[in-house]
Amino acid sequence: MPNPTSLSPWKKLTKIANKSKRPSPLGLNVSLGAARLNFDFSRHLMNEEIFNLLLELAEEQNIVEWRNKMFAGDKINTTENRSVLHTALRSENNVFVEGQNIRPAIIKEFERLYNFAESIRDGSWTGATDRRITDLVHIGIGGSMLGVQTVLQGLKHVSNTAINIHVVANVDGADMHETLQKCNPETTLFYIASKSFTTVETMTNAETAKRWITDALGQEAVSQHFAAASTAREKVEAFGINTDNMFGFWEWVGGRFSSWSSIGLPIVVSLGRESHKEWLKGAHEMDMHFQSQGLNNNAPVLLALIGIWYRNFLQQATYTISPYTHALRDFPKYVQQIEMESNGKRIDRENNPVSYDTCPLVFGEPGTNAQHSYFQLIHQGTSIVPVDFIHVQKALYPGYEQHHQELIANASAQPDALWKGRSLEDSQNDLHREFPGRRPSTIISMAELTPHTMGALMALYEMKVFVQGVIWNINSFDQFGVELGKDMARALSQ
Repeated sequence: MPNPTSLSPWKKLTKIANKSKRPSPLGLNVSLGAARLNFDFSRHLMNEEIFNLLLELAEEQNIVEWRNKMFAGDKINTTENRSVLHTALRSENNVFVEGQNIRPAIIKEFERLYNFAESIRDGSWTGATDRRITDLVHIGIGGSMLGVQTVLQGLKHVSNTAINIHVVANVDGADMHETLQKCNPETTLFYIASKSFTTVETMTNAETAKRWITDALGQEAVSQHFAAASTAREKVEAFGINTDNMFGFWEWVGGRFSSWSSIGLPIVVSLGRESHKEWLKGAHEMDMHFQSQGLNNNAPVLLALIGIWYRNFLQQATYTISPYTHALRDFPKYVQQIEMESNGKRIDRENNPVSYDTCPLVFGEPGTNAQHSYFQLIHQGTSIVPVDFIHVQKALYPGYEQHHQELIANASAQPDALWKGRSLEDSQNDLHREFPGRRPSTIISMAELTPHTMGALMALYEMKVFVQGVIWNINSFDQFGVELGKDMARALSQ
């Protein structure tokens, strides 16, 4: 793979950016729809010439070839010699790895997961005292919880179970303590999510949960109150979990993409079988859009190229995500991990230090909260911070139509206010009230927040990150930067 700075489109884009850090936004008015999401890219510091050069850059970095390699199961995670096939978990097509169709094994594991979830939902799974489960506690961290928590919150309004679902991640004992205060040992089931069953934070919390159960119900109760998502059968069994209640996944499922796998049991419990399948279907439809559309009409590609323009040519180090629905309040955190853990790299695929910027800092809050905190900087600060606005047209709950009307009014006004600004004349010659405008944003909208659109939205950002990693010539699928601090903490705690 070539260094992107050596390519002609990169050099031309650099010259354009050097002439003016805020080029005239002429001629670019791109909008499209994909997987029940709609996109408006018209408020960007980009004209047709820039847009076409970015497309050329994507072509010269062989985006289509890398896309085909990923979906074909090639081992594009080169540092770990692994395929990247979390997409197979939501596919409706056969997927072959080294000549073997992996879909039958996926279907079989999902059927086990669905049956187990249904036994929790219908009360046929009982604890050691034969009482039905009322609380499910998911114990994981990072990729083993962020996706799960984001979906649980995002789709709470369509959850069709009375089970209370809690997520514990932080090794700070306060997280576990506050959760246990809400639960009864006789009616609580713990789900331990750890591929290796050695993650320090997760296993520390798991051991505390185990003591809580055994102190109340005895050692023999563990098998009725614990299940696991893991590949470490012996460790799971040694913990006391019946391996019939252990759900596996594969090495080609990276941690931050693992909510699509058996890690996502709480999602199945919350939504039920059919709605969970609809969530997978929404993601699959975005995958199919990404695979089938040309680069100039491809939502993840365009989102990625816009980010490349601001990061590498206009030297903007941050961008923000503002979902105008309270249900997606954790979605920015999910994207933070997807983007910064994937592309926060300084070594390229050829083991050379990169000479250009990679992933920006990603942050975000739901609207309208964000408007009353950091949006002051976005409107009038010295830095340009591109925004991804996420709009949901239909209120989540009946009886709150006035609330939603106010929310939509703000969601519509903010992109225009950022883009149009306010002149000095309209500000009564008060410089403090002047807004420069031409602050860029993308609008991603949907009619309703459903399992389908939630799945599509999550897959959108996964594919965006993949495209940017290819252009930057880095491996988006390892995360060695996570390990150093953990190793040092382990040594200090012994």
